[in-house]
Amino acid sequence: MEENQEVLAWVEEHFETAGQSSNLIGALLALQDRFGYLPKVGMRALAEKLSISPANVFSVATFYNQFRFIPPGRYPIKVCMGTACHIKQGGLILDHFERQLGICEGEVTGDREYSLDRVACVGCCTLAPVALVGDEVIGNMSPTKVDGLLLQHKLKREQEEREE
Repeated sequence: MEENQEVLAWVEEHFETAGQSSNLIGALLALQDRFGYLPKVGMRALAEKLSISPANVFSVATFYNQFRFIPPGRYPIKVCMGTACHIKQGGLILDHFERQLGICEGEVTGDREYSLDRVACVGCCTLAPVALVGDEVIGNMSPTKVDGLLLQHKLKREQEEREE
C-alpha cells in the first residue's frame, strides 16, 4: 500500500498537467526507470494524466518486450543473447541460470533475490558470452562461472545475516 502511494506521488510530481504529453513510451520508460518495473497503479495514473485509456497504456506496455510488470529481484541477472554471445553458447548460460535458480527467463525467485532476463546485446562482444548482474558486466561466462557467482552471492547473504 505504501508503494502505491509512492508511485502515485511520483506520477503526480512528474506529470503535473493532465494531457500535457503524448509521449507514452517515454512516460512508461521513466516510470520503469524509477521503480524497476511498471506498477499497475502507475500505469492507471499515467493513463489519467495523459488523457488516454488504461487499455491503451497496457497495450503499448505489453507490445514492447523491455517493459516488466513484476518487480525485479535484488540481483537482476540479464544474459546477453546478441550474435557474439549466441554463437559462444549464451543459451547454455541462460539455461544454467534457469536450472540453478529454479526459474525461467522473465521470472523472479520466490525470495525475490534474483530475476532472470534475456537481453539482445550489452555491447561487450569481445567478452562473449556475457551476463549482467545488477550493473556489473561479467564476461567469458561458463556454467562453472554461473555456479561460482551464485555461491558467492549466497555466502555474501549469509555473512550479512550473521552480522545483523
